[in-house]
Amino acid sequence: MLTDLLSAFIVGLLGSGHCLAMCGGITTMLTSATEKPQQQGDIAITEQQTYPTKSSNNTSLIFSYHIGRIASYTLIGAIVGFSGSLAAKSIGVPLGGLRMVAAIFLILLGLYLGQWLMWLNRVEALGKYLWRYLSPLAKYVIPVNSTKKALGLGALWGWLPCGLVYSTLTWSLASGSSLTGAGIMLFFGLGTLPALIALSLGINSFKSLLLNANFKKTMAISLILYGCYSLTVAYQLMF
Repeated sequence: MLTDLLSAFIVGLLGSGHCLAMCGGITTMLTSATEKPQQQGDIAITEQQTYPTKSSNNTSLIFSYHIGRIASYTLIGAIVGFSGSLAAKSIGVPLGGLRMVAAIFLILLGLYLGQWLMWLNRVEALGKYLWRYLSPLAKYVIPVNSTKKALGLGALWGWLPCGLVYSTLTWSLASGSSLTGAGIMLFFGLGTLPALIALSLGINSFKSLLLNANFKKTMAISLILYGCYSLTVAYQLMF
């Protein structure tokens, strides 16, 4: 279990540059949400509305948001881990086989982050069906003028379709238990924190490093190599 948790943390850490690339235009969300009234009616969160910035002068909102986000990851991991355990027990799906699938997804994630093979876009598209029902809930947490609403926004955003999240969820699926599945996603979320907190607090030097093309490709290659290693380990468990 310790290896799985460490692996999830590494995936979050190495893949967090992807979060900045996708969400770089939404760093002013909490600031604008606390300063500007929103239009009435259903509000769908877009890539222009998420992470708080230093200008919000409200550290509690920043951390509450991330607590909510990671709590959602943890809940999803528990659900997926439980599903994997049911599959293993009821229909005889070997956990070693699920771990091979997880390793393959890790390789695909590296290729996706390096922009060499974008198959995970198709996986993200599947999550959009659920997201269309969840995104209107944003109207209940905007404007974000309290810790409770920041937690709610983070919890909601944790369900956003994301290839990085979905790839890590395959490790939860292969974990064989809801507890381990939840732990994997918890540590994945913690791995994303350094980059996203830096983004939230406006630490531009760290942000520039993570968005550097060469750095991103190096991280992508590292994930691919780690996925190949994981695939070898999973194969040994199978045979």
